[in-house]
Amino acid sequence: MNLSRCLACLLMTLTAQAWAADKQPAADHHSHHGMQLDADGAVMNANSKQLPHGCDRISAEQDFTVHVGQKHAQDPGMAFGMSMQEIHVKPCSRVTITLVNDDAIRHQWMVHGLPKYLYPAGMFHLEASGGTERTGTFIVPPEPRNYLVHCDIAQHMEKGMRAQLVVGAGSGDLWAVNGVSDPFVRSSYFPQTPWLWFISVIILLVCAFVARRLTIR
Repeated sequence: MNLSRCLACLLMTLTAQAWAADKQPAADHHSHHGMQLDADGAVMNANSKQLPHGCDRISAEQDFTVHVGQKHAQDPGMAFGMSMQEIHVKPCSRVTITLVNDDAIRHQWMVHGLPKYLYPAGMFHLEASGGTERTGTFIVPPEPRNYLVHCDIAQHMEKGMRAQLVVGAGSGDLWAVNGVSDPFVRSSYFPQTPWLWFISVIILLVCAFVARRLTIR
């Protein structure tokens, strides 16, 4: 009887703990990200002090204000856009971004590929409800690189909200950055210069001619 009561008490305790954990506010599930969350938006993984590996000091203080929304869409067929598709910063600089949402719907400004030992999931994230703004700070690594910036809300990136953060000399333009790069991925074996295109066309014509002569014989 005592054993049955103990098992029943244990089961009730575990059930209560599971129910309580499930009822925790959504922000608690992101506590490891250092998220600052309220009804109007969020700042995730802000970092103004801890230096990335390879940085012995803050090289510069760089502040940017990025407006987002429908009126910033640049390319035909795009529904949304950012006022800055490309942001250049110095290695090891402390970067402060102010996201200003000019729309009536929620938008984000998110950087991917940052070092995970410093930024959980490798990202820095700002989110603002319609008509509001959010400001956050992070420190970039010393290596030259192009980082993806986008809005992670469904279909917003595909509809124009895609940019790049260029640290130092960068590592090459990302594809499909409006006003900056081609809207598709080029295969590494595909001709990249006009004269290579010309030679490729000549080779194709010669092959077609030879194949036709062989067929006639």
